[in-house]
Amino acid sequence: MKTKLSPVVAGTMNWGVWDKNLSALEMANLIRVCLENKISTFDHADIYGGYTTEATFGEGFKQSKIDRSKIQLVSKCGIQLVTNNRNNKIKHYDYSKEYIIWSAENSLKNLKTDYLDVFLLHRPSPLMQADEIATAIEKLKKDGKILDFGLSNFTPFQTDLIQQKTNVSYNQIQFSATHFEPMVDGSLNHMQIHHIRPMAWNPLGTIFREDTEQTRRLKKLLARLVEKYHFGSDIILLAWIMQHPSNIIPVAGTVNVARIQQLQKASELILDTEDWFEIWSESMGNEVP
Repeated sequence: MKTKLSPVVAGTMNWGVWDKNLSALEMANLIRVCLENKISTFDHADIYGGYTTEATFGEGFKQSKIDRSKIQLVSKCGIQLVTNNRNNKIKHYDYSKEYIIWSAENSLKNLKTDYLDVFLLHRPSPLMQADEIATAIEKLKKDGKILDFGLSNFTPFQTDLIQQKTNVSYNQIQFSATHFEPMVDGSLNHMQIHHIRPMAWNPLGTIFREDTEQTRRLKKLLARLVEKYHFGSDIILLAWIMQHPSNIIPVAGTVNVARIQQLQKASELILDTEDWFEIWSESMGNEVP
């Protein structure tokens, strides 16, 4: 049985020194805002902020005095960055049994918690050995340090490699109206077949970050849909993702309080079928086959 996560997950990648550089107190306040707006799951990775964001969040969580049972914590391991606080000569991946266990325990220490609700392998490595990964994951589960296990950015075949040795409950992938490939390359179908819950990072895609023919087409359509549904463009885009039958959980990285207050509305909005397909069509630049 999978851990119950909130319909929209708060992504913390931008909370730390990589972007907003929030203090522990500011993170404590943001955690409260998320909880007040039905967002109880927080997505981390050890590498965020060059291996610093988890610790700041952990201090903020401690200051917030929020009961641990009220939130869910997700983290990831495996990417080895070249930073001042790691003795790495080159960016690489490490999925040895010893490193997986050490990384999970280090995230627990930084996040000031006894367990992770979900623990993910951040990116696939050509050198990963499924037996060794499974041994580490089963030990972490047995010791109560992780409740659920999953992957991030894994293809169906890479997922099968791990799934044959230990149960995979989640796969966090890039998916949005402007990056819809997992919908047509079999990735989301594979997850449905194997009862793997997808999470989507960068769920708004490039619509608000790039000026291309694709984003211009989508913005024009979204302006009309905003008038029809009386929801913001970002809510419509999240609803589009959540309407897919694979039951996708968007990971939203905003720290804007006003936007956080609106996010949960995406789970309430059901787009008309033709509007759903029109978003996909405008993204492709042509009608469906």
